[in-house]
Amino acid sequence: MRVCLDSNILAYAEGVNTEEERTLAISVVSQLPPDTVVPVQVLGELFNVLTRKAGRTPHEARTALLGWQDAFTTVDTSPEVISMAADLAADHGIGIWDAVIVSAASTAGCRLLLSEDLQDGFTWAGVTITNPFAATRHPLLEGLIEDSAP
Repeated sequence: MRVCLDSNILAYAEGVNTEEERTLAISVVSQLPPDTVVPVQVLGELFNVLTRKAGRTPHEARTALLGWQDAFTTVDTSPEVISMAADLAADHGIGIWDAVIVSAASTAGCRLLLSEDLQDGFTWAGVTITNPFAATRHPLLEGLIEDSAP
């Protein structure tokens, strides 16, 4: 099963908020399959968060961004992704940039999108959004993490 990551998961793994969130994010990300997807929209958002909220220099943010890009498969914001995102935003009231992430996950064949910010449990075009930090994890994520445990 293919998984997609939202920017907050990467930001937490980068230590943007609390040490507890960093530890949880790293734990989840380290157990994901190697074909996990990061939309380029997420990388742009991460760069912005690292420079504006975390106070990192643009060079430090670029290094972090390139590290995530090397670690996971990226998916572009294509015309198809934008068209799908516009439909999603219009039909479901989701912000366009969040809709781009969901649409990119769908075009990449992802079944799960891990996000703390988006609507937990919402499913669209085959992608289910789930919060990996919730007290009770989505059964698909729980099964995926259990299956990858040593």
